[in-house]
This record gives sequence, structure tokens and C-alpha cells, in this order.
Amino acid sequence: MSGHSKWAQIKRQKAVVDARRGQLFTKLSREITVAVRDGGKDPELNPRLRLAIQRAKDHNMPQDVIERAIKRGTGELEGAALVEASYEGYGPGGTAILLQVLTDNPNRTLAEIRHLFERSGGSLGEKGCVSWLFETKGVINLDPAGNDPEELALLAIDAGAEDVKVEGEVVEVYTRPEDLERVRRELTEKGLRISSAEISLVPQNYVRLDEKVALQALKLLEKLEEVDGVQRVFTNADFPNEVLQAAR
Repeated sequence: MSGHSKWAQIKRQKAVVDARRGQLFTKLSREITVAVRDGGKDPELNPRLRLAIQRAKDHNMPQDVIERAIKRGTGELEGAALVEASYEGYGPGGTAILLQVLTDNPNRTLAEIRHLFERSGGSLGEKGCVSWLFETKGVINLDPAGNDPEELALLAIDAGAEDVKVEGEVVEVYTRPEDLERVRRELTEKGLRISSAEISLVPQNYVRLDEKVALQALKLLEKLEEVDGVQRVFTNADFPNEVLQAAR
């Protein structure tokens, strides 16, 4: 699962950049609003909302911003009508790319996505062309906080994790989607520091890229992340360590 770990690492590094924090909060707010719209405002009865709120807190979103997003979902505050969609395609090196979208202007968002694929030498595909390459998993990122990552991995397995990937200081825990909250809770009770926990799409196999193609793929992924309405970007690209260093 190293490819997923590396792309996730790049995204986490860029998420903490203040210049992009506003964009990140917009995405998190949209997810909360749609979760409320589709399942109600009670987190105890709405697992999607519960996870969206926790993800927002993981990224230090202020409580008043979370509450406004909830009110937009209930209709107490006016908000744009958001449409959910997913798009799939192929990037440099034949990498699979899958996008999850929440937008108030589907035509504009789709046009921007298609343009970026074409400029990169890739192509936007039909629904289902690459989604079969991904599995839905719970993914928990642990902050070692000076602890031995291998010891943390053993604790995660004891807590019910399906798999754990340790790569340097990155400890990524994989669970079944339905086990995510339970495993997170158990790890928290053990005193482990959790950087993030989410339902994610994890590739079943990866495309190893050379440095030149990896940089092209990374540029496309970053541009797609910046499109208004694109919530999340998944890929099966496996980036060389040199590219990871350049992305920091």
C-alpha cells in the first residue's frame, strides 16, 4: 500500500499550508452540509456526518464554521445547491485517477477537469473505467510522537486493524469501513495520537513511475485538487522518493 501512503503523505503536507487552508475548510464544510442534507443533523444517527465532523476537527476547523455548515444542510442558513458526482480517468504513465466532487456548477467543474486531463496527456474516461481498481477502506494516520512506529503498528493490529503500513515516520492503519470508528476509539483510548481518520479509496495495485512522469502526474493531481468542487482525488500512482522530497 506504499503508493497510497506516499500520495496521502503529499496531501497531508500540503493541507497544512496556510495559503490552502481556506480551500480545505471549504471542502470540509461542503461535506458536512451534504451529510446533513442526506442523513439529518444528529451525528449519532448519521455516520457520514459524524465522520465529516471528526475530519473537520482533525484539520482544526473552528466550531463556529462547523455549525454554519450544519445549518446550511438543514436549511437554517442559505447555501448553494450542491450536486455529488464522481469522475474517472487516466493520467501520465497510465495511472488511474478517481475524483469525488461536490459542486454547485457541475458543467463548469466537469469542463475544468476534462481540460486538465487533456493538457496532461491523459484522458477522462467512462464511469467504472478505473473505480474497480480501488477498495473502500478505513484509513487512520497515526502520529508516532516519538514512539516506535513498529510498536504502534502492533497496537493497531491488536485494536482490529486489517493492515498497517510503516514508512519512515508515517504509520498508516487500514480497517474495514465499518470498523473505522471502533478502531479509532480503541487507539485513542490506548493513548495514541491520531492525525486523521477517514473512509478512503485504496488502490489494489500501483503503477510505479519514473521521476519525470511522476512529476507530471503530481502536477496534474495538484491541479485537480484545486478545481472548485473537487473534494478528493485518488490515484494508484507510486511516486519515487525524489518526487516526495520535491513536493515538500
